[in-house]
Amino acid sequence: VQLVESGGGLVQAGGSLRLSCESSGRTFTSYSMGWFRQAPGKEREFVACISWSGGTTYGPNSVKGRFTVSRDNAKKTVYLQMNSLKPEDTAVYYCAADLGLPGRVEDPHSYTFWGQGVQVTVSS
Repeated sequence: VQLVESGGGLVQAGGSLRLSCESSGRTFTSYSMGWFRQAPGKEREFVACISWSGGTTYGPNSVKGRFTVSRDNAKKTVYLQMNSLKPEDTAVYYCAADLGLPGRVEDPHSYTFWGQGVQVTVSS
């Protein structure tokens, strides 16, 4: 399974971005998809997960209500809609995939496949 993220870039605080992650796998509907982010000098942080059945889980309180994860199984793509962006959202964002439901959705070690990451920079 190969994952390719897109949609990152530079945006002013308060703006929006939508990240996309397209999968090459033939059984995309069997995979749970996660989003993580990593800022310079910090550990990789769980942002959100959407399970193979469509259930969603969000990470830090700071993204709840601002970020929305969704998936389009026909396009084999998962999205992360990010609104009201803040400078502290600046990071490299990664999508990840695991067959079925990861044991701990917030643990990056629970995911088998990873994309290359996409930079999101929010200016103040």
